[in-house]
Amino acid sequence: MSEGRLRRTPLTDRHEAAGARMADFAGWAMPLDHGSVVAEHHAVREDCGVFDLGHLGSVSVTGPEADAVVQRALTVAVDRLAQGRSQYALCLDPNAGIIDDLLVYRLPWGLWTVPNAANLEAVLAALHAAREGRDAAVVEHGERVGCLAVQGPRSAEVLAEVGLDPGDLRFGRALPLPRDVDAPAPPPEGGVLARTGYTGELGYELFVGAQRTRELWDRLLDLGVQPAGLGARDTLRLEAGLPLHGNDLSVATDPVSARLQWATRLGGGFVGEQAAARLAEEGTPRRLIGVRATGRGVPRAGCAVHQGDREVGTLTSGTMSPTLGVGIGMGYLDRDVEVGAPVTIVVRGRSVPAEVVTPPFVRREAPGASA
Repeated sequence: MSEGRLRRTPLTDRHEAAGARMADFAGWAMPLDHGSVVAEHHAVREDCGVFDLGHLGSVSVTGPEADAVVQRALTVAVDRLAQGRSQYALCLDPNAGIIDDLLVYRLPWGLWTVPNAANLEAVLAALHAAREGRDAAVVEHGERVGCLAVQGPRSAEVLAEVGLDPGDLRFGRALPLPRDVDAPAPPPEGGVLARTGYTGELGYELFVGAQRTRELWDRLLDLGVQPAGLGARDTLRLEAGLPLHGNDLSVATDPVSARLQWATRLGGGFVGEQAAARLAEEGTPRRLIGVRATGRGVPRAGCAVHQGDREVGTLTSGTMSPTLGVGIGMGYLDRDVEVGAPVTIVVRGRSVPAEVVTPPFVRREAPGASA
């Protein structure tokens, strides 16, 4: 990895100084872990962990016709998005291929979208295309904004201790943060505090300026919050049954196959709507579903799934669940393979017995969503 060429979050220097195991993730220098993926995973499940998500996109859409821009580019039902709320949405190509999945927030100053790092340019292109001829501004805030995901049963308590008490903020809701004196920071009004996440636990995501990100990170660690990397984020999201773009979602998949039809409200006029409607009517041969190993073995992306002598699908994600102590995975299986059916997963040439299940594998505080 040539880190000199990689983009850096406001916290990259903190990770390097602490000896975190770093990797190139979508062109960013990001921590895989700070010593132990499993320990970080359990900290989030049992106490509190904090993730640096500064690699995620930070895009504001403002102006008189901001709603029309977002409605065209994304599947979000903008007219139903009340102030202070978020919606999970998809960015589709004309064939209903999933360019990205992301969250959209409505705040007093406009709309805030958070694309996945690897898909930022494609989402920006979709937003700018939708902006043509409309009175709106699309701004990508880049390294000027950091994102901290504070996740776990103690997350509300520790946020209160650093002066960001979320109170009774409900899941999916968001609040604008006041601007720091003499320290203006995008997004407008100083930042965003949202009760969202990608772990299935009680948790919050903070979007604030770079300097404030560093200050909050240091204060959270002083309170005993466990720094967590992308390794634990992946095991946590998979236990929660949340799809990962690049694994479970891609332009080769669609909302119907991915069981995300609920995130596409037909009639909104979004790009790919006609193709999505056709797929909803005709159906698709496979759908994204879970498998849980009943024998010893760790499912991985790319493993074939068999029912008897017939190959019925392929896994797109897999891991050893730290919480359950068994192998779990998600993949696209033939629609006639029913939930509860016994299957086998081919792991390194060996057949591992498993059963088909409907995610989540671990049900906790609330289902999260990709930010």
